[in-house]
Order: sequence, then C-alpha cells, then structure tokens
Amino acid sequence: MRIIGMDIHRVFAEAVVLEDGEVKRLGRIGMTRDHLESFARTLLPTDHVVVEATSNATAVTEIIAPHVERVVVANPLQVHLIAKAKIKTDAIDARVLAKLYAAGFLPEVWIPDAATLARRRQVTRRTQLVRQRVRLKSIVQSILHANLIAQCPHADLFGGKGRSWLRAQYLPDDEQEAVDRHVEEYDRLSEALKGVERDIARAALTDPNVTRLMTIPGVDMVVAVGLMAAIGRIDRFDRPDKLVAYIGLNPSVHQSGVGPAYHGRITKRGRSNARHLLVEAAWQTVRSPGPLHAFYERIRGKRGNHIAAVAVARKLAVIMWHLLTKGEDYGLVRPSLHAKKIRDLELRAGHPPRRGQKGGTYNYNIPQRRRDERNQALQAEGVYRRMTTGWRRTGPDSKPTDATNEERL
Repeated sequence: MRIIGMDIHRVFAEAVVLEDGEVKRLGRIGMTRDHLESFARTLLPTDHVVVEATSNATAVTEIIAPHVERVVVANPLQVHLIAKAKIKTDAIDARVLAKLYAAGFLPEVWIPDAATLARRRQVTRRTQLVRQRVRLKSIVQSILHANLIAQCPHADLFGGKGRSWLRAQYLPDDEQEAVDRHVEEYDRLSEALKGVERDIARAALTDPNVTRLMTIPGVDMVVAVGLMAAIGRIDRFDRPDKLVAYIGLNPSVHQSGVGPAYHGRITKRGRSNARHLLVEAAWQTVRSPGPLHAFYERIRGKRGNHIAAVAVARKLAVIMWHLLTKGEDYGLVRPSLHAKKIRDLELRAGHPPRRGQKGGTYNYNIPQRRRDERNQALQAEGVYRRMTTGWRRTGPDSKPTDATNEERL
C-alpha cells in the first residue's frame, strides 16, 4: 500500500509518496481541477491519500476520492510535528503527514456528506449576510455620532419609525448621500437574506431532527439548523461528552503525576459557530421558566452571569444529544410555542399565509393556554429547585455527601 501525503496551499500542493518505508517526492500539483484530475489519474486504486484540513480540502477530496482507496483529512491543530516544527517546508510537512498516517497516529477529521456540506454553506452565507448588515448599521451610527446627533429613540434604526427619524436629521450633503447608500445596501442584503433563509427553511421543514431540536425553549430555526450543520450525523458521538468536546464547551484539564486535576476555562476547540449558537440559545432559554432557568440561577449565584450561560449551553448540548440519539422531543416542550415556531418556519419557507383560519398556532393566541403551559414549566422548575437544595460539590478538598455530584447534572 502506498501513502500519498499532500501539503495543500492556495496555488499548489506539495506531494510525496511513502512506499516500503521510503519517501519519494512527487513534486508540486497546481490547485485547479484540471491539474488535480491529471494527478489523480496517476494514482493507484489501492493508494491512501492524506491531506491537511484547509478551506479547499473538501474540493480536493472530492476530485481524488474516486481514484484511490481512501482519502484522509488530518486535523491541523493536533498535528504538532507540523504546527510546532522548527524546520518547516512543504515537502517536510507532506512527509510528516504520510508517516503519521502509516504509524496510525494521524488525528483525522470527519468528512461530511454532500447534504451536510450544502447545509454548512447555507448557514455560512446567512452568517455573512447578517454580519454585513450589522456592519452597515454600525457605519450609519458612527456617521450620526460624528455629527453630534443623539441616539435614535426607536429600537431599530432601520425599521419604519427609525428611518422616519433618520430622514428628519440634518446631515451634510456628502454624509446624507453616504447614509442613503448604506440604507440602500442594507435593503439589498435584507432581500438576499430572505432568499437564503427561505432555502434553509424549506430544507429544515423536511428534517425531523431540526423540528425536534426546536421543541427546546430558546432554540429557533437558526440555532437548530446551524447545530445540525455542525453535527452532521449524531451517531458519530457515542456519548454526550464527546459532542460537548466537539463543540468546545468542555473544561480544560491540567493534571500531572499524583497531583489533583485542575479544571479551567472551556477549551473553545471545535466548531466555534455551533458554540456561539448554543450560547445565544442559552441566553434565550433561561428567560423561560423551567429546570434550565433554575440551573442558570444556581450557577449564576456562584460564578456569575457569563459562566452560568456557558454552563446552560453545555447543558443544552447534552440534552440535544439525548433528543437526537433517542429520537424524542423535549420533555417540557410547550406545544403552542412549538407550533408557533413551526408556523414561522413555514412562512420563512414561502408557504402562503392562512389569515382567518385556525391553524396550529391558534392556541398560542389564547392567553389562558399560554399561562397553563407556563405554569407547568414553573412546576418543573420548582421540582428541580427542591431536588438541588443543599447540593454540594464533592472532591478531594470537600467532605463527601450523599448528594449527587454537581458535575453530573
């Protein structure tokens, strides 16, 4: 079996072959489809190809995979012989990749399927459009600030009332033209955002995992789709703590010899976009009554707001693993609220409105029904508070108790 190591760059890739313990340089390959296909045709069906994870590694994998037995994508953060090498060249990097794979010490990256890749691209497009719109708002705010104009009294500067207020402000001609251009660009990006969200919503409606995650209070379409795009197949994680580590919400651990283990901040390794989505969802989740709200209040009293929100985000990751693995909805789902989320998802997907008809969201418009669902969540929150009263952390510096360790919540 031959092992082909490729160190990928934007313009070219350096390739070496490891065969019978001997490494030979294959030279540089241009990073175009024609050059890669020509190179792939020179490989053997029994070859194993190793590449480092880069922004264009997926495209390289798709071209080479049909011509060889296997293509492996290496995790660059864990290939320390490359990342921390004192003598570093493209040929050496490609040789290290091939030798590590031959020795069985190469940390691999999961290669997502075509559907997951498409979903990730759509989520990335949406994120880029949202960031561009936020940037335009910041530019307009800076123009107003530079001209000593007070803060807009309305919540949304680019909303109906905000724009009326903006048009009434005096600005120099060149500044007014700049504001008009930014508002026009904002509207163009908003239309593009609606188109991207429409495509995402249409795909989400046919995915039971997305609608299942939306049964959790605080989790909407954006969070559910973003997490499913990052996770891919849930069967890749046989335990919830592996999913937590994949998202980067697990605490860092330092331990040596016979000394105790010290737990620090979260590692922040893995899918950063999924981690940000979970933290945003945590802030929304704790606004609703339920055990997660009580958990947040308990951690906040000890560690503060931000650490408590991250702890809730980790808890959400564990809950999501169980929901996706077992194929069940969230046990404390609020039916009318979930029906409203699904209806909003349908409207984003372009479904026609049904004005005057009693659909699935009709119960959400009944105040008594909403109060009943809220009271059920309050009862569950009360049960959690009574259960956790008097809990103490166990460890080498604390007296053991019969209570469950707080880390097992």
